[in-house]
Amino acid sequence: MFKILYIFFFALVVSNCSFEKVVKHHGVPFLEKKQKKLIINQSTSNDVRKLLGSPSTRSKFDNDVWIYIERKQTQSGLKNLGQMKIYKNDILVLEIDNYGTLKKKNFYNMEDMNKIKIIDETTEASFARNSFIYDFMSSMRQKINDPLGVRAKKRKEISQR
Repeated sequence: MFKILYIFFFALVVSNCSFEKVVKHHGVPFLEKKQKKLIINQSTSNDVRKLLGSPSTRSKFDNDVWIYIERKQTQSGLKNLGQMKIYKNDILVLEIDNYGTLKKKNFYNMEDMNKIKIIDETTEASFARNSFIYDFMSSMRQKINDPLGVRAKKRKEISQR
């Protein structure tokens, strides 16, 4: 009886195992192939929406900037304990003028993004103790801690002794 249960359990485990890696896909599939069909000064915003769908991100400056993203993740090997690893990360930036015509097209893949240098400098807030904001906030803190002014009266009495 136990042999049959062991065989059944082993067959169940083996049949559920898959040797193909799990791929998580986010964004527009086959973005690199689809972006080649877009022609600058010829394609319209309707063509772009028909081909790629609505953009992942959209911003409005002088012209509309539409951003499309494609990202694929898979589990890394056994040495990283199955953490997800990005193996495809493509970004397409389209600039569309006020008339709905495609004016500019930039495609970035993982190699292009690794070449981008990011500056680590930060801006520090200049906040002096003698500023108006500091005085205002300290008076508010004092009023919150002692709304009736009882502590101030006690300090005055102690200092007069």
